[in-house]
Amino acid sequence: MGLKGKLLGQIEISFHGDLFHEILGDRPHHLPSMSKVMHAVEGQWGTEGCTTIFKYTQGGKTETSETVMDIIDNEKKIVKYRVVKGDLLKSYKSFIVTAEVETNGDNNFVTWTIVYEKLKEEIPEPLTFMEYLFTLTKEMDDHHTKSNP
Repeated sequence: MGLKGKLLGQIEISFHGDLFHEILGDRPHHLPSMSKVMHAVEGQWGTEGCTTIFKYTQGGKTETSETVMDIIDNEKKIVKYRVVKGDLLKSYKSFIVTAEVETNGDNNFVTWTIVYEKLKEEIPEPLTFMEYLFTLTKEMDDHHTKSNP
């Protein structure tokens, strides 16, 4: 195994993908009201280059990450975050998370991509972070399903 890696995971959502993309790109401060794993969002949001601090639960531990939003592509429904400070950088030299939403009729999918570089060979792949992203997605989905039965 190398120090650099890439994880991909896709999950179906029942609410419209445009809304999912809008929340991640323009309104991440709404995430804590939709999720048990997202505790707080601070900072600016909604523009490329904005810095946001996320407080979340991963693997049973509360952690913090400061991110820069490198890409908000409303046409392709892509949001890309680059971690610049926080707990993830204790294990990874670089950590980039991308959410891409695909909408085809009534079918809406979110593809999460994590591109990372580990500080040491023995550091595990960030599978618990992918699990966290799936949990967050499911909680957002449940929130919108309950709000719009």
